[in-house]
Amino acid sequence: MYDIAKIRADFPILSRSVNGKPLTYLDNGASAQKPQAVIDAISQAYSHEYSNVHRGLHYLSNLMTEQYEGVRGTIARFLGAGSENEIVLNSGTTEGINMVAYGWAMPRLQPGDEIVLSVMEHHANIVPWHFLRERQGVILKWVDVDASGALDPQAVIDAIGPRTRLVAVTHCSNVLGTVVDVKAITKGAHAKGVPVLVDGSQAAVHMPVNVVDIGCDFYAITGHKLYGPSGSGAIYIKSDRMAEMRPFLGGGDMIREVSKDTVTYNDPPMKFEAGTPGIVQTIGLGVALDYMTDIGMENIAAHEASVRDYANARLSGLNWLKVQGSTADKAAIFSFTLNGAAHAHDISTILDKKGVAVRAGHHCAGPLMDFLGVTATCRASFGMYNTKDEVDVLIDALELAHDLFA
Repeated sequence: MYDIAKIRADFPILSRSVNGKPLTYLDNGASAQKPQAVIDAISQAYSHEYSNVHRGLHYLSNLMTEQYEGVRGTIARFLGAGSENEIVLNSGTTEGINMVAYGWAMPRLQPGDEIVLSVMEHHANIVPWHFLRERQGVILKWVDVDASGALDPQAVIDAIGPRTRLVAVTHCSNVLGTVVDVKAITKGAHAKGVPVLVDGSQAAVHMPVNVVDIGCDFYAITGHKLYGPSGSGAIYIKSDRMAEMRPFLGGGDMIREVSKDTVTYNDPPMKFEAGTPGIVQTIGLGVALDYMTDIGMENIAAHEASVRDYANARLSGLNWLKVQGSTADKAAIFSFTLNGAAHAHDISTILDKKGVAVRAGHHCAGPLMDFLGVTATCRASFGMYNTKDEVDVLIDALELAHDLFA
């Protein structure tokens, strides 16, 4: 049984008020709240256990190293990876994708080579490829979504040409909530000899993920969306792709030996983890993933689908509201505008007065905003602790906004 009352009680911030109203937190797509277990783990680590990891020989260093390195296996299990050695720990998806751009793509892509992207990518899965366009003459090929916001896997596969070297695509749109069939894309791309990078920032928090089943070469996640701390994350890299990569950053544990004339790098994945890492952040991420796993990703997905369907029905009843993206199996993410002159920022401000936290802006998805013909939207994004009652609160706040701008 999905005990929503117990789950909500695990998140202390949900009991507070904002502007004299109970907090209705619907900005999970930007960053999720943290359960008490994660907060306690962070406090425990800093209060009683903190030390730097790896080379230390004393008790605290060994304790922190064991906890920190244990998260690598937790992430591998969470993503269904074949080995924890295919998990590179980092600060989040942005670092992970930049690592692939610099460490794998930059050494092998030539002027005129292509990277295929969808129009609904987050800037974190666009800007690193623009670096290659600017610096090496790489061509970015864009695949549009249809009127419902769906991305046809075959359209992505058909965009692959003889000079395509990589497909980089989101698993779930942070604006539309569209869930992409990355398994079909990967199968088609691999049939043409092209590797696939998947941005899993949104998908991994809403549904079970198995990277071996998907078959992708790279899969990036970010901790702060997974109910963990900011500054934590990881990227899954297939072992054969990892062997092809050069280091992204230099220093710390990514080396074996350094002399005046030579440097010998560590084995992967340590080869790609330079400097003192986000030790406590990573430990907190491990606790967050354990928390989600204990509840069950299938259970979380089923609960969110129920809330999504209710929200979709209620939002659809507002004939003055335009919701972007209408695929049936979308995540519980709704981006919308009010018909008329009301700007997304104004709508968000009014909702905030009712204690409703939503995101307003372009959501780091400039190409998608251009495709949709808007400059900004409001976005209500639901998580494991949100309820149908909170959907009703959102609707009431939206009706107030509409009345003010009518």
